[in-house]
Amino acid sequence: MITIKSFCFNPFYENTYALYDETKECIIIDPGCFEKSEEETLQEFISSSHLTPKMLVNTHAHIDHVLGNNFVCKTYNLEPVLHKNEVIILEAAPAIGANWGIAVYPSPSPGKFIDEGDTITFGNSSLKILFTPGHSPGSICLYSEDQAFIIGGDVLFRESIGRTDLPGGDYETLMQSIRQKLFYLPDETVVYPGHGPETTIGYEKKFNPFVGLNA
Repeated sequence: MITIKSFCFNPFYENTYALYDETKECIIIDPGCFEKSEEETLQEFISSSHLTPKMLVNTHAHIDHVLGNNFVCKTYNLEPVLHKNEVIILEAAPAIGANWGIAVYPSPSPGKFIDEGDTITFGNSSLKILFTPGHSPGSICLYSEDQAFIIGGDVLFRESIGRTDLPGGDYETLMQSIRQKLFYLPDETVVYPGHGPETTIGYEKKFNPFVGLNA
C-alpha cells in the first residue's frame, strides 16, 4: 500500500511528495526544496523512514517544481523522469528563475520520458500516467486506481485550476484535460495538487467555479 508524505517548500508554497510502500522503496515527485533547510528536511525524512529513492518524477518543469532536482539527483543518483514536452521548460528554468530573482541550479537531463498510458513502478506499487497538458505543454498526473488518488501537479486545485498565462499554457487545452481525463475518474478519487490542500474529483465537479459541472 502506498503512503504519501507531502512537504510545502520554496517561496511559491509548492507541494513536494514522497510516495513509498511496505518495501521502503520510494519515488520523489516535484522536489521543490530551495533552502538548505528544505533539502535537509526531505533528506532527514527519507533517512529516518529508511527509504530508498528509486525515481524522481516531475509532473511538469516550472521552476517551483524543479528547484530541488539537482539536489535530489546528486544525493540519490537519479535522473528526472517527465514528459518530453517539458524539456524546453526544464532547460529554461535557470533563466526564468533569474527573472524572479531566484537562483536555480540547472537540472540534470531527463533519464526517461513518460506519456499517457505508461506505468511507473516502485516496490510492490504502480501508478498510471495521465497526459494532462494545458497548464504546461507536458503536464502529467500520476493515478492510483487501487487507492483512488492522483498526484495532480498544477492541473486541478481545490476550487481552482492551474494558470495558463505562462509559456506553453493554453486554457482550452487545460479544460479538456480536466474534463476528459480527471473528471472521468471516480468521484472519491483524492487529488493531491501542486499547491494547497487536497481535494476530491467529486468535490471539484460540484464546487469548482472554473470547471465544475455548474461552471
